[in-house]
Amino acid sequence: MPPEASPLARALLALELIQARPGITAGQLAADLGVSERAVRRGIGTLRDAGVPIESRSGPYGGYHAGRGLRLPPLTFTAAEALSLVMAALDGHHDAADPAGLVGRALGKITRALPEQVAVRAEAVRQATAAAPDRTAARPDPDTVTALVQACSQTRRTRLAYRSEAGRHRDIDVDPWAVVVRHARWYLLCWSHTSDARRAYRVDRIQTVELLHTAFDPPPADLDPVAALEEHLAAGWKYPTELVIQAPIEEVAAQCPRVLGTLHPLDPDSCRLTGTTGNPYWYVQQLTAIPVPYRIVGGPELRHVAHELGQRLIAATA
Repeated sequence: MPPEASPLARALLALELIQARPGITAGQLAADLGVSERAVRRGIGTLRDAGVPIESRSGPYGGYHAGRGLRLPPLTFTAAEALSLVMAALDGHHDAADPAGLVGRALGKITRALPEQVAVRAEAVRQATAAAPDRTAARPDPDTVTALVQACSQTRRTRLAYRSEAGRHRDIDVDPWAVVVRHARWYLLCWSHTSDARRAYRVDRIQTVELLHTAFDPPPADLDPVAALEEHLAAGWKYPTELVIQAPIEEVAAQCPRVLGTLHPLDPDSCRLTGTTGNPYWYVQQLTAIPVPYRIVGGPELRHVAHELGQRLIAATA
């Protein structure tokens, strides 16, 4: 500790040490701060006068402890813990009950800083609540997310080392537009210079992120990242789909997920839905939620699956 440090600075450093090492003694604090024990006690007095609850206990397990108070004392999160808490709030993280996980560790710090009567209830909920794991979730590395968000905000071209679903590795140069969270999966919406087209890449499959020196123009001001992502996810799959829906396009648009395809008006009372899918069974299951009449007019695979599932449902009611 530099000798010219102010008494307040020494007091705050003492508080940080007490929080990090509950039970630390006045002698240990004095040695760490490079001051006398008398100066340490004055610093503790300064903290108490400011309303910070510092307890002094005697005995072999005594020393200084940060007591519980109505105000949240300063917390020191690692970067990974802080980022994981933010990501947890965005995608519904399920490892909050695991004290060894990043989110669990960060929540533990918050719980220990709460007033006891509040902390007991919070900890009881945390321990007693069982969260069903989201088996489709794919949570990326927090450092990767941070780098991508930085690239988006600085409008800097970025080189991604990407691993495809098939396990193929390649480098991709992109203009990153937005990071989008959809159904517990994280995507980077961007313009790919490698493909010369708009693309959405799974963030959990990005191995490394390299910010290049080249800047790019910001994306269109009217860009809706969520809508653009869902439209992208509806295109480029193996099996084509086409439906004629007997309802005005405005009504259908409010009830038909964008991921199923693109709507086109036919007349004031009907519209056409075109798209692609990699899983006709999944696609037909989504169609059952559309509450207006429609006909499947395109995609032999889709028609086959719809007929097969329809026959099974009819047989189940016989």
